[in-house]
Order: sequence, then structure tokens, then C-alpha cells
Amino acid sequence: MVQPTSPLKIIVLMPLRDDWASAAELIRRLDQTLAAYPCILDVLIVDDGSQQACNPADFHSQFNVVRTIRILRLRRNLGHQRAIAIGLVHVEQSLACDAVLVMDADGEDTADGALQLIHAYSETQPGTQAIFAERSRRTESLIFRFCYLLYKGLHRLLTGIGVRVGNFSILPSSQLSTLVVMSELWNHYAAAVFRSSLPFTMIPIPRGHRITGTSKMNFISLAAHGMSAISVFGDVVGVRLLAGSIAALLVPIVSIVGVALFRLFTGHPVPGWTFYIIGAIAIVLIPFITIATSFTFTLLSTRMHFSFVPLRDCALFVAGTQDIYPNE
Repeated sequence: MVQPTSPLKIIVLMPLRDDWASAAELIRRLDQTLAAYPCILDVLIVDDGSQQACNPADFHSQFNVVRTIRILRLRRNLGHQRAIAIGLVHVEQSLACDAVLVMDADGEDTADGALQLIHAYSETQPGTQAIFAERSRRTESLIFRFCYLLYKGLHRLLTGIGVRVGNFSILPSSQLSTLVVMSELWNHYAAAVFRSSLPFTMIPIPRGHRITGTSKMNFISLAAHGMSAISVFGDVVGVRLLAGSIAALLVPIVSIVGVALFRLFTGHPVPGWTFYIIGAIAIVLIPFITIATSFTFTLLSTRMHFSFVPLRDCALFVAGTQDIYPNE
């Protein structure tokens, strides 16, 4: 594998809520895994409204490549997607780097996977494209994987794009200036990258296991997370729903015409209930077309107005920063 001639300056961005022990252990694993790699790591932990206090001593160690650890505290819990957005804005405004490594702090995004992403970043033309971890193996329950499969089908049906990645990725610093002015970033990080048309690629990386504790994500929060990803493509979803509704309405219309022609040219009687069923289907579909049309035009009209812009508005949610390594 090709290694850079000069050390890569990488910001490790970790959204976190109460997973302090996992984050401390993960940072140590990152440092050990990347010890022989020419890079410098500055860790930015986005504290997404934790209820448990951080013990800075847990993050003190004999690091090889980790240079600093900073906590960016938020005023309230916003969810990990918005925590990532705020973290990216902070990097864009305050920290110099070659790339940003976005990963969860619980250990499911592994140190070995981070090394694979950094290697892939170095082997391509650094600074030209983002690289996402494509999940080659999942560790969740069978029920979760079944629901996730259904979600992937729904996402592809509504947006035309397959779901193959999560947050785990390495992002060139040159792409930050585009992402931080995208309203879509406030809803979903990966979907915003896809929507931005910025170049990206994917490499297969298996998902790891949590280091400590249990996940705080429940069915409702997972569903909201999935819908947030779809909402990034709201205008596409609206147009596809409208086109699908119109196509579905054509079926009963063509059926009525076909039945009428059949009766006209053959003279055979047609049961009266046939027209009632076809007409009922058409009547049911008409409201769907009306709703899809209104939804689409409402979304498209919002393009004329400024909505939430992360670069401008994220500062409202930042309570402050704390450098816990090397100096508290």
C-alpha cells in the first residue's frame, strides 16, 4: 500500500452521547493501529447532550499519533446526524487538516476500518473524493436486518438510490466548504454527500461490536433516522410519487377503454360490477395524485427561500469547547 510522503493531518470527528468509556478505548485503539502510519490525529468529540460527565483522565495515555483531544459541547441533544453537521462546521471554521475521519464513538466503527479508509484515501488522489465504508457484514439481530432490508427497498423505490453506507467515512477538507452550506447536511450526513454531487467512492468494511454498554437507538429513533435520509431527496421523492400515481391511474383508464371496446366490437355483455371496480380504483388514486402534486410543488417552491444553513446557524447550539488532551 502506498503511504504518504508527509504525515496526513486528520481530524477524527466522533459524535457521542454518554459513551465516554467506549470513546476513550476507541481512541487508544486508533492510536495503536495507526502508530506505524505517517499521520497526525486530532480528535474532536461532539458531546451531543450527554447526561454523564466526562472524566478527562480517562483520555490521558502515551499516544503515538494522537496529538490533541477536544470536546465540542452542545446545548442540547440533537441526534448524531446534527452533531456531525455541527462538528464539520467547527472543523471548517477552526481546525486545519487534510481530511476528516467521521466515525461513531461506540466501537462499531473500528480502528482497523479507520486504517483501511485512510489507506484508501492515500492510494487515490488525496483530496479529490470522499471514501465511505460499505458494510460487508452486519452484527445486528435477524429482526433488525430484516427491517433494514425493507428500509433499503423503500429507500431505493422512493429515491432511486441504494442504501449501502453509514457515517463511517473519510472526507477531504476541500469538500467541507460545500457541505457546510447545504441544508441537507442538517438532516443526514451521508445523504448530503450523495446529494451534493461531490465525488465519492466506497470500500467494503465489516461492522464491529460496541466496546461497552448498549445502544440507545430504538425502533422509533431508527425509523426517524431512515426517514431523515429519505427527506434529503424530498423533491425526487415527490416527483417519483407523482409519476407513480399517474402511471397507476392510467391502468383503470386503459381498462375502462379496453372493456368498452371489447363490448362494442364483440357484442358480448360485460358484467356491470367491472366498471364499478375500475371506477372505484380510479377514484381512490385521484387523491394520491393530488397529494403527490401538492407535496412536489411545495418542496420545489422552498428552493426560493433560505432554510437552515449549518455554516450560519450551527453556532446557536454550541455551548463551548474543552481541550482534554494534552491540557485540560
